[in-house]
Amino acid sequence: QVTSFQGVALRSLCTSSPPEHPEHGRLVYKGNLAKAVLGVRFFSYSTSIFNLFMMPYIMLKTGIGFESLLIQVAFYGLIGFFTFVTPVTLHVLTKGYVIRLYYKDEMDVYTAITYNAILAEKATVFHQKDVKIPDITKMFTTFYAKTKSMFVNPTLFPNPQDYNHLMGYDKFFNFNLEEEKEAGERK
Repeated sequence: QVTSFQGVALRSLCTSSPPEHPEHGRLVYKGNLAKAVLGVRFFSYSTSIFNLFMMPYIMLKTGIGFESLLIQVAFYGLIGFFTFVTPVTLHVLTKGYVIRLYYKDEMDVYTAITYNAILAEKATVFHQKDVKIPDITKMFTTFYAKTKSMFVNPTLFPNPQDYNHLMGYDKFFNFNLEEEKEAGERK
């Protein structure tokens, strides 16, 4: 914030709390690759749609419809791969990328905003107790919210305590191995 005092510019820093969303709560995380993910998926979808519309024209102009069966299978397989498999693969890889994460303190509820298959924002609501950390580190998965994999960058949380609470690192850790052994035997 810049203010003027007798012709001299003064700059002051204001530490305000993150913006509140009336429905979801306080913003605790904002992904820096949200626009890139949206752009790449949109480009992939648009090229796939372009391929679908151009296929009849290409088939008529090249005469591939009248060639041998082997060439037809190879051509349709190649075009089909790039038309359908690439967008599906991109969706599978990026569907758990969290673009925004909100938190409601009073209810201990998180709302993760991701992109769905038609590039619209999708809200996933979960409690902190629903968060499960994978035993083995997985590529595009930081945690599971219920059964849905989510991917966040821990360094993008403005307040590290928000990340610690999300992951359950702020909970009391019990070193009693006997209780752990009994719990494992009951399963």
